[in-house]
Amino acid sequence: MNRIPEPDHTPAGPAYEGRLLDRADDEVVDQGAPFDIRTLMSRRSVLSLAGLGLGAAALAACTPTATASPSASATAAPTATPSATALANSDLPAGEIPDETAGPYPGDGSNGPDILERSGIVRSDIRSSLEGGTTADGVPMTLRLTILDTARGDVPFAGAAVYVWHCDAAGGYSMYSNGVENETYLRGVQVADASGVVTFTSVIPACYTGRWPHIHFEVYPDTSAMTDAENAVATSQVALPEDICTAVYALPPYSGSARNLEQVSLASDNVFGDDGGALQLATVSGDTSSGYGVSLTARVDTTTTPTAGAAPGGRSPGRP
Repeated sequence: MNRIPEPDHTPAGPAYEGRLLDRADDEVVDQGAPFDIRTLMSRRSVLSLAGLGLGAAALAACTPTATASPSASATAAPTATPSATALANSDLPAGEIPDETAGPYPGDGSNGPDILERSGIVRSDIRSSLEGGTTADGVPMTLRLTILDTARGDVPFAGAAVYVWHCDAAGGYSMYSNGVENETYLRGVQVADASGVVTFTSVIPACYTGRWPHIHFEVYPDTSAMTDAENAVATSQVALPEDICTAVYALPPYSGSARNLEQVSLASDNVFGDDGGALQLATVSGDTSSGYGVSLTARVDTTTTPTAGAAPGGRSPGRP
């Protein structure tokens, strides 16, 4: 049984790990996503410092002494690693990630329920619902998004909060579709690391009527901005390659997806049709047995005015 954290009481009010609670009358676990993120970032900083200390100790222990042979010293020479900025500026996409509709099922407060206020939404594995509940079925997928800050020369957008959501293997969206209104699976937030990267563990989404298989995401400039969907600096979608979808949709959990895929193309899709998803088509590796790795680099320009919003973007049939 997990113990519920107890707040500290300071002259300024109740606090946890030195940070004042956003909701003084609620428990620590009910403070919401912004407080969770600040706690996570604080702990990451501590762990990073600890890791540096351990790494320095290990390096000192492995450093050759004066009596070491020349061959041993040569073997121990480290390999140069490109900087985060150099990695970000190699093989850049041709332009800024297009603004797209958040669709009718964003769960960000712009169209009904708001999961971004829920404690626990900051997580990498999004296959299960918050606080228990159902775990989504389907072929495993590791989603890796690299977010670059175009306004500052395409440097990694470190610290950006990235919210990801998509439908399940039956085409339904948690919090909205019939039968899964009380579920919160396949939704989650990660904070971009020093390389601008966020990674999620999920499942390949279905293909539902009228839409090409896709994954939604929103980018917020910092951790405090997630309290309002209008603060998103980019709202877009990731398109999945056809050959991968064809292989996945032959499996039982994806009943109906193969038929729906035959009736749509990237060129006819009402989101990707403008350019065939040129800047949104993911790079994918793997197979149906071991799962897939899905990767996309998105250039985000914080100096432009976002144009996306919550609007219909295809008809999800929900779950039977």
